[in-house]
Amino acid sequence: MLKDEEKPSSSGEVASVRPDSYESGSIRHADDAMLAKLGYKSEFRREFSLVETVAFAFSIMGIVASVSSTLSFPLAAGGHVGMVWGWFIPCIFVLCVAASIAELTSAMPTSAGLYYFSAKLANPRHAPLASWITGWANVTGQVALVCSIDFTCAQMITTAITVGSDGAIVLSSGATYGILLAILASHGIVCSSATRVLARLNLFYAAVNVGTSIAAIILLFVRSGDQRVSAKVAFTQFENNTGWSNSELTSPYLVLSDLISRGGGWAFLLAFTSPMWTLTGYDSAAHVSEEVAGASRAAPIAIMVGVGATQLLGWLLYIAASFATSSVPDLLSSDLPLPMGQLFLDILGKRGMLAIWSFIIVVQFVTGAAQGVDASRVVFAFARDNALPGSRWWKRINPHTQTPVNAVWLVISCSAICGLLGFSEAALSSLAGASVIGLYTSYATPVFLRITSGRRRLVPGPFSLGRWFIPIGAIAVAWVAFINVLLVFPSGQHTTAKDMNYAVVIIMAVFVYASLSWMFSARKWFTGPISNLSTTPSLEEKDNSTI
Repeated sequence: MLKDEEKPSSSGEVASVRPDSYESGSIRHADDAMLAKLGYKSEFRREFSLVETVAFAFSIMGIVASVSSTLSFPLAAGGHVGMVWGWFIPCIFVLCVAASIAELTSAMPTSAGLYYFSAKLANPRHAPLASWITGWANVTGQVALVCSIDFTCAQMITTAITVGSDGAIVLSSGATYGILLAILASHGIVCSSATRVLARLNLFYAAVNVGTSIAAIILLFVRSGDQRVSAKVAFTQFENNTGWSNSELTSPYLVLSDLISRGGGWAFLLAFTSPMWTLTGYDSAAHVSEEVAGASRAAPIAIMVGVGATQLLGWLLYIAASFATSSVPDLLSSDLPLPMGQLFLDILGKRGMLAIWSFIIVVQFVTGAAQGVDASRVVFAFARDNALPGSRWWKRINPHTQTPVNAVWLVISCSAICGLLGFSEAALSSLAGASVIGLYTSYATPVFLRITSGRRRLVPGPFSLGRWFIPIGAIAVAWVAFINVLLVFPSGQHTTAKDMNYAVVIIMAVFVYASLSWMFSARKWFTGPISNLSTTPSLEEKDNSTI
């Protein structure tokens, strides 16, 4: 139930207010009134509409480009079964996570997002630590996701060059890293733009994303012709091409229960990497909520619509790819960096493949740009509460664009460093694992607190799970705990330094730094989210004063 006005109690109760119920005094805009209730003044222009916010949350998951980037995971971990059911099963659990995050975002629409939620839902004694853990996990995941998106965009470009030259040009890891740096630099420029520009760009992002996804689905179904496999093969044939052993299988056609009982289960679970990497970043709607009009309603709608639409289109795309795949081993043995490129080449020929591939590159590029915006807002918000080294630099707002330009370039620089993993054979699995573990840990922490210490601390916003918040939240937390363990495993039982999954290295490096920093310093001064309300007029007040 919504309450019109609630002030935070000594027990740390979180306040949520209706936009139309707050009598504005010095703050005239209803969204700014809600933000002030949460402890912050408005520093952005609210120029994201509901449609543009939905477009932003949807675009950041870049469905056709994300599937094209990660097709190798389900191909190796189950073949046709990995593609179809390796996508479908995680989607059920991700919806629980997304719904839980949407409820929290509706009640507390602030750029601080997840770590703010944790601070307000935890026991006051432990609120700073909960906020610290969530914030660092989210920052880690955000930066790793920017890098992984742009790295796969670079791989797409090298794939196009190889196909265009009929295999005569195969770029090295060094050249791929150079392309990555160029993409990161261009994204730094785009993400530094004014909010109005970014909002309008997202409509273009969404249109290209949806159009290219639908085109890819149709082309794979229609143009596969004689190569198209039967429905039985497309939906039920299991092939284990990972380094994890199977017990003997009496038939390649398996239902899920038989698959797991006969020993192929662990290999199949590795297929979950693709949907888990794709279905990240939807918390972006929370991080741009201070730039959204009607944020308490628009942001949760954007999360749920973005996740639902991505899951549906992704499943249809994987079903189409499964029907079009006549030989899983042939795709995995391709000389091209990404197996999806080989699949389009087999189905459409050189010209057709390059045509659709060029649009997929555009989708991945704009996905990286959207993620760059999201990551910079997270860094800005965390720095605003003085939680990052050099926070006074990263929390500055550029007076011309009214965006956190310094935070943008910090994200770009850290992503460039993470990109050095591109010289490893397991670069994508390492970056994908690190981004998923970081982000989903930051998702699960406030959800866990919501169903434990925060049961009575939250006053729901317009989007509420009602009495279902506990079972839905419990499923979400259990799923994240499981997937975090899964994603630190390598692709095979016997690994070397070249093919090791370095996700655990990235995550542990940040964990060790954050832990030591907390024990020796931060616990003495970090108190969680800090109110920046003062007598200084907000941005909208300044604008209104000139009317």
